[in-house]
Amino acid sequence: MPVSFLYLSVPSTGRLISNQQEAIRTTALNNVAYRFISVSGQIDTSLGCNLLHTQYNPIPECYHWEVPSQKEREQQRISEILKRLEERFPDAECALTHRSAFELLMATILSAQCTDERVNMVTPVLFARYPGPGELAQADMEELQEIIRSTGFFRNKAKSLRGAAEKIAHHFDGEVPQTMDDLLTLPGVARKTANVVLGTWYGIADGVVVDTHVRRLSQRLGLTRQKEPQKIERDLMKKIPQDEWIALSHRLIHHGRQTCKSQKPRCEECSLAELCPHAQR
Repeated sequence: MPVSFLYLSVPSTGRLISNQQEAIRTTALNNVAYRFISVSGQIDTSLGCNLLHTQYNPIPECYHWEVPSQKEREQQRISEILKRLEERFPDAECALTHRSAFELLMATILSAQCTDERVNMVTPVLFARYPGPGELAQADMEELQEIIRSTGFFRNKAKSLRGAAEKIAHHFDGEVPQTMDDLLTLPGVARKTANVVLGTWYGIADGVVVDTHVRRLSQRLGLTRQKEPQKIERDLMKKIPQDEWIALSHRLIHHGRQTCKSQKPRCEECSLAELCPHAQR
């Protein structure tokens, strides 16, 4: 029975080839073994997992080459992106230091237009002075501003911190809410901050965290053409399985900091380069 194939994969490099003639030509030139991967994503083993082909030994007639649809090709590409990110960053997690949902929420508010490293330098002093929402709700504004000054926009952030603490203390019995709708009622909290708390602390995949790194990489990887965070998030939620939402954000952030930098992306050493439209320019 003929088998339909989506891609040929070079085991040594992971390169994907989606054209039959290119597969035969490349194999003849390089004399390497290819793995045949079916439309379902499974490696066919009926004739052996690896088959060596040259110009004198083309793809066996028992194999039927089926050109995948654009949707299938994109799904395969996205699956490979997720796989490689997991291999590169299997234990990626939030870089903001925290011991509770409250600390994570406050740190995330502070992280706007500020590096995580700087926030992590400030929060130990902040939480030593105000260990919970009850204490922070009663904070002296000038003292609070001075503690967080180095994170930038400290006046607005101080209002958000104290306002969120007041609402948590008075309306949510001192507990950080566990739903998107409730979190969005807190001063200084938009979808990004809410998604950080829900995903990182509560393990709830209600959406995708879209920060500056996720935004940049999503665009470069061709996962979205949008520029606004909420529209980018909607595109990612449509294309990425829900059980990958939380990990995807952490991994893209790590990849953005280490490799896919804003000004000088290191495409030559990027494991996603062959899957990335930006790197192929």
